[in-house]
Amino acid sequence: MVDAISRAVLEREEVVRYLRGGHGEDPRTARERVDKYLAELQTTQRYPLYRALKHPVYPLLRKIERHVEHIDRARAAANLGRVFWASNHKSHADYLIEPIVLDDAGIRPPVIAAGINLFGGPLGLLHRHVTGAVPIRRNTKDPAYLITLKAYIAELLRHHDILFYPEGGRSYSGELKPPKTGLIHAAMQAKVENLVVVPLAISYELVLEDRILSRQGVKRRQRSFSSELAEMVRDAVGYRSRAFVTFGEPIPTAGRDPHSRRDMLDLAHEVLAAIGRLYKVTATAVVAATMRPRTPVRELEERAEALVVRLREEGANLAVENGRQAVAEGVAALERRGAVACDSDRVRVRNRALVRYYARTIEHLVSPRRGALQP
Repeated sequence: MVDAISRAVLEREEVVRYLRGGHGEDPRTARERVDKYLAELQTTQRYPLYRALKHPVYPLLRKIERHVEHIDRARAAANLGRVFWASNHKSHADYLIEPIVLDDAGIRPPVIAAGINLFGGPLGLLHRHVTGAVPIRRNTKDPAYLITLKAYIAELLRHHDILFYPEGGRSYSGELKPPKTGLIHAAMQAKVENLVVVPLAISYELVLEDRILSRQGVKRRQRSFSSELAEMVRDAVGYRSRAFVTFGEPIPTAGRDPHSRRDMLDLAHEVLAAIGRLYKVTATAVVAATMRPRTPVRELEERAEALVVRLREEGANLAVENGRQAVAEGVAALERRGAVACDSDRVRVRNRALVRYYARTIEHLVSPRRGALQP
C-alpha cells in the first residue's frame, strides 16, 4: 500500500529522473529499488499511543533527572511554523528524553530520524507505527537510496516536524563530531515556508552507555541494538544521572540555496556550532578535563577553578559555579561510575578511557590543558 507521502515522493522531479534511467539503470529495476526503500522508510505516528509510551520507559526515565532550559524558544518556533529540530547525540536515551520534553511543554512531537539498527523486532514495530521514526542507513552511497531518502524527508517535512542528529550516530569518543549534510539538504529541498532549524543540546552528568562507548573509542562496526540494550540494562544497575536539555534560537532557512553545497555546509556548521555553545558543561566534564592520573584534591580544585573561569569567559553554558563545586559533584559521580577513586587527599584514575571520554565532551569549548590525560 502506497501512502500519500510515498506518492508525492514518486512525483518529485529528482525521483522521476532516476526512474527514467537517469543514473544508467534500467527503469524497471530502478522502480523496484525505489519501492523497496520507500517501504522501508514508511512510518506512522499515533499521538495518543505516543503519549502512553512514557509509562513503559518510566523505569529508565526515573533514573534521569531532567533539566530543561529555554523551552520558550521551542514553543515560539513551533507556533510560527514547521521545525527541523537538530540535536547532538550522546545516548540512546536522547530520543526518549527529548520528545518527552517537547510533549511535556505542549509542543507537537516530531518524527525522529534514527539509525536503522533500532528497527529490528518489537522495537522496530513501535518506531514505525507509534513513535513515528524513520530508519536511516548511514554511510551508504547507493544513489537509489540517497535520492529516495532525501525525497521522503522533504515530503515528510510538509506534514511533520522532524528531530535529527547532524553528527549521524552517537559519539563514541565523547567529542562533538563534524556535521553531516544529507538530511539538512533534504529539508531544504522541501521548500517549506517559514521552516526553521532549532538547535538543541543534550548533556548528561553520566551517560548511560559511557562504558560501552569509551571502551571502543571509535565505531568499528554496527552492532545489533538488542546486544547494546543488554549491556545498557546491565550498566543501568545503580545508575543515576541528570540530563540537561537546552534549546537555542531558531535558525531561518530562507535564502539558503539547496543546490549550493557551500550553503548546505555553512548551514550545517552553523547549526553544530550553536549546539556546541548550548551544551551544558557538567561537573564530570570539568573534573575529567583537569585530572591527572593521581591528583591531590586541592590541586584538582585549583585546576578546575581555572577551567571554570576560562569557560565562563568564553560564554560556556556551565552547570557549576566554581572549581570546588565541580570537584565535589564530579568526583562523587565519577567514583560511582568506577572512573576514579579517592585515596585520602588524592583522586586517582581507575578507568582511563572513561575519564578521557568525559574530558572530550567539552573539547569543542576549550583545548585540553598540558598535563591532562592525553589520548
